[in-house]
Amino acid sequence: MLVLASASMTAMWSASAAKQAASSEVQPAAGAPRFETEWKKLATTLRESGMSIVERASLTRRRSDLMLIRSCLEWEPESFPLLAKLGGKPIVPLGLLPPSPEGGRGVSKDRDDATVRWLGAQPAKSVVYVALGSEVPLRADQVHELALGLELAGTRFLWALRKPSGVQDADVLPPGFEERTRGRGLVVTGWVPQISVLAHGAVGAFLTHCGWNSTIEGLLFGHPLIMLPIFGDQGPNARLMEGRKVGVQVARNENDGSFDRDGVATAVRAVAVEEENRRVFVANAKKMQEIVADSECHERCIDGLIQRLRSFKE
Repeated sequence: MLVLASASMTAMWSASAAKQAASSEVQPAAGAPRFETEWKKLATTLRESGMSIVERASLTRRRSDLMLIRSCLEWEPESFPLLAKLGGKPIVPLGLLPPSPEGGRGVSKDRDDATVRWLGAQPAKSVVYVALGSEVPLRADQVHELALGLELAGTRFLWALRKPSGVQDADVLPPGFEERTRGRGLVVTGWVPQISVLAHGAVGAFLTHCGWNSTIEGLLFGHPLIMLPIFGDQGPNARLMEGRKVGVQVARNENDGSFDRDGVATAVRAVAVEEENRRVFVANAKKMQEIVADSECHERCIDGLIQRLRSFKE
């Protein structure tokens, strides 16, 4: 069995792999920016144990009997039929496997956490929660542009920041940033109880890298998304969510993927401040929330997987 993330991302990679096999070149995915295609080229050239990431994934897929997709037909109705044609294997949806809304430790147990206490002092739906995951931290210059963009946007924010490696604590944020945003912004460089934060009534939007876990978690609570994908499946995930009109991506340089403070501020305001846009994004995020929170749908997917696995014994 091969377990993968979204059906749309898997279909994109399957189509690209087929084209690559025919042409021996990395083919750009439809709608993908140039810098994302360059990242993908790295996956075809970087080798460990004599095999690239793409080669290992392709070999795993060929040797698998099933492709398990952490998604469902209700979430990606267009992509599953396409993937069934491209995958060459039986496709089994796992469901979205959302976390419990109460969180692993229980939201109530996190009430004494400093970040949750800070949120408790903020107005309802006023805070942008910022978390870009831990796998690929931003460079110091990118952290500065993101910080200055949050400052320009003028919104309240809670930022779970992973410090860039090799940077002194005093240089992580722009000079004077914390003083200028004191009272409306909080930067945390340690552990943050993400589910408790997303469940909090003060949070009104989620600035995310669009990792599959974080995307599902944000929409579990109906939050519109400000999207800043960094690597891997995050770009396709962000385009999928942008197509669902649950938020917008931060504007990027087509060639190198860089972004600036103005692009950050524009995206944050569009999702968290500008009432007409925000109304649309919130309404669509609520529609997606209904799917993520539909436990019966995800249980049906797990039941289907169990039946499929039993069929191998028969």
